[in-house]
Amino acid sequence: MQITGTHFNYYLICHRKLWLFANGINMESTSDLVYEGKLLHETSYPRRSEKYQEIEMDGIKIDYYDPKNKIVHEIKKSDKHEEAHEWQVKYYIYVLEMNGVTGVSGLLEYPRLHRTSEVFLTTPDKETIKEMVETIERIIKDEHCPDKISINRCKNCSYFDFCWIGEDTNQPID
Repeated sequence: MQITGTHFNYYLICHRKLWLFANGINMESTSDLVYEGKLLHETSYPRRSEKYQEIEMDGIKIDYYDPKNKIVHEIKKSDKHEEAHEWQVKYYIYVLEMNGVTGVSGLLEYPRLHRTSEVFLTTPDKETIKEMVETIERIIKDEHCPDKISINRCKNCSYFDFCWIGEDTNQPID
């Protein structure tokens, strides 16, 4: 199985979400929040698709790549999971480097916050990514779905109803 940017992102947010997604349980198609994020992605920079390329390779899909300046652009709705977003972009840069494209950097863009953040891949990051990929593969291949995490972190997740159906969601669970 090829590891995608989504796998990488979910790994850093919730191992259960990663496992469910990787094992064919996809709740994003019914989520208003996911739809809102896609709409933001499509409308924030309307001319971007004219200027930049979409790249698909080795399981990743980069929506906006500036080949002239070697910049991966990643648009996100909020910075709530900024660390996961950064590592997702680092993973994209890593895959590009593994395919001979060097000198690439990333730019995380949060249009609603009017904020951008540069992302660079370091040598220690490359080692961390290798370890993370091994862990992601192990989680995905496990026969058992990982446990739920704290309900407070789950409220806006597209898998919330799936994970918490029948639970008293007013009770703090950790």
